[in-house]
Amino acid sequence: MKLLYYFIFCGWFLLSLIPLPVLYVVSDVLYFPLYYVVRYRRKIVRKNLEGSFPEKTPEEIVRIEKKFYRFFCDCVVENIKLFSMSQKQVMRRMTFSGADDMVADLAATGKNFCFIYLGHYCNWEWIASLAYWYPDSIHCGQIYHPLYNRAFDKLFLYLRNRFGGECIPMKETLRRIITLKRQKQPTMIGFIADQAPKWNSVHHWTKFLHRDTSFFIGTEQISKQVGAVVYFADVKRIKRGYYHCELKRMTLSPEEYPDYGLTDCYAAMLEEMIHREPAYWLWSHNRWKRTKEEWERRQNEHV
Repeated sequence: MKLLYYFIFCGWFLLSLIPLPVLYVVSDVLYFPLYYVVRYRRKIVRKNLEGSFPEKTPEEIVRIEKKFYRFFCDCVVENIKLFSMSQKQVMRRMTFSGADDMVADLAATGKNFCFIYLGHYCNWEWIASLAYWYPDSIHCGQIYHPLYNRAFDKLFLYLRNRFGGECIPMKETLRRIITLKRQKQPTMIGFIADQAPKWNSVHHWTKFLHRDTSFFIGTEQISKQVGAVVYFADVKRIKRGYYHCELKRMTLSPEEYPDYGLTDCYAAMLEEMIHREPAYWLWSHNRWKRTKEEWERRQNEHV
């Protein structure tokens, strides 16, 4: 594993020294074999798009599909570029608004936590650079799901740790947050919550892109437990290689929401963002592999 890690690391680091405009030429070349020859997850992407936009014509679906694959290739080279990008370069290309409001909310409410709902939208790896936009007094972190391949897991941890935030494994989330609460440490934590939970973690279904969809509810549950301020990251791609994230306050008091109400609100805001520019969501993820019908059948078997 170590040999594979160092081999890939050296290769990606050397590639990252190439100027980004040149890497985008590589992205353009990569698109054709990925889409037309390898056909990387084409069936899943097409199925996801058709189910999410039943009102669109086949021609419109194909246009979104092709734009997604071109953007996906851009994300690959952009994240390779992270290996050598300076803080100044990252802050010029990935900008934020609302960070000061978040700090002010923590000060005004006397709370220690701000949770940010994120999605696999635009370049989510670059959003971790939000840590650059906070004072040192704010501890920044992000919840992540460890990759099965240990070498690639270590590589992406290296990238994310470059921004100065803490990467918290999903299974250790509550334990780490309780520790930070005891320390009374002002903390901002990002949660990417738009993946499909495993069967034993499915508790709620909400309408999302025309289908019954399950979401992780841990963000809502923990935010109520520790009394966190909750925000949503609304991201736009300004142009190639440039993004802006507007941090939108969802609530100062998550405990006032009914069960699953905050999760439903997140799903609605995420859907609105996807509708604005569909190609920038991660359509290659098999988001709807678990259905409500199958979940209900499994629930009935245990009654």
